[in-house]
Amino acid sequence: MASDYNAMIIEEFRATGGHPGGEWAGTPMILIHHTGARSGIERVTPLGYFPLGGGRFVVVASSGGSPAHPGWYHNLKASPVITVEVGAETFTAAAQELDAAARAGLWPRLVARYPTLSAHQAKTTRQFPVLILTRQD
Repeated sequence: MASDYNAMIIEEFRATGGHPGGEWAGTPMILIHHTGARSGIERVTPLGYFPLGGGRFVVVASSGGSPAHPGWYHNLKASPVITVEVGAETFTAAAQELDAAARAGLWPRLVARYPTLSAHQAKTTRQFPVLILTRQD
């Protein structure tokens, strides 16, 4: 079950200061705290991210190439101010989806760093949304 898998990753993330092992070893990981757009329930989701610097983090709503956008994407669209955990830090961030031109400019860098994104994108006809999380201090 995905929630059991996520719970295991979240536990390992927190126990290792943001550096889980296994299939996530070497991949920068972020935990996003978001509120269900329909349920109102707070959820925590582990995601790989691409660091942009300056308190900005890129996340891709790939959902492993599934035909539908992940739930967290819809939640961030409905409530874009979220809590984020990176390493041992927790802070507030604002999520913003990139427009088509900005996404097209960044996509080659994302695929070069994370080749599995290209494989996941090939599994589906939907275009993966790309969001920037900007730290709000």
